[in-house]
Amino acid sequence: MQNQWPESLLAKAALIRLIALDVDGIMSDGKLYFSATGDELKAFNILDGLGLKQLIAAGITVAVITGRKSPLTEKRMRDLGIPHLVQGREDKKAALQELVSTMNIRPEAIAYMGDDLPDLPALRFAGLGITVPNGYWLVRQHADYCTRAGGGDGAVREACDLLLSAHGKLDAALAPYLEPDQEAGR
Repeated sequence: MQNQWPESLLAKAALIRLIALDVDGIMSDGKLYFSATGDELKAFNILDGLGLKQLIAAGITVAVITGRKSPLTEKRMRDLGIPHLVQGREDKKAALQELVSTMNIRPEAIAYMGDDLPDLPALRFAGLGITVPNGYWLVRQHADYCTRAGGGDGAVREACDLLLSAHGKLDAALAPYLEPDQEAGR
């Protein structure tokens, strides 16, 4: 697992102290679902959620920056324990710069994961730009890494595993799930 990424990518990822993510197209499939009464619905991938919790436990700060305002996004981030949520910001680079200005984090220690043009300036500002295969072509062209999984389909988990691996913490994050089952006599 740890050797699936090129050494040059792992070297960049080893510097990361904060990952900032877009929501629509990254944490969700990018589609907007509305009920007949106009209620918004979103689907979040459970694999991504655990990966983000593992990052937080490993000491990597997680932030979410999205152009839309959604109570569903707020609830999901609160459930995951993500401390930094910025909603309703189209200028994601400015939002990211404002966020990190209080954290003493330099650009090379930031990863940004986005899929469309509003994400591109933030992705280019960050030391590590990550996108998804179903993202806009120009974003894919400027990213340091494009996940194998699509947005909303485990791409965030893949990025989390990359960061954990680069920090030498992936094995420790996986270890509790690989312990022998005492009840089964294994």
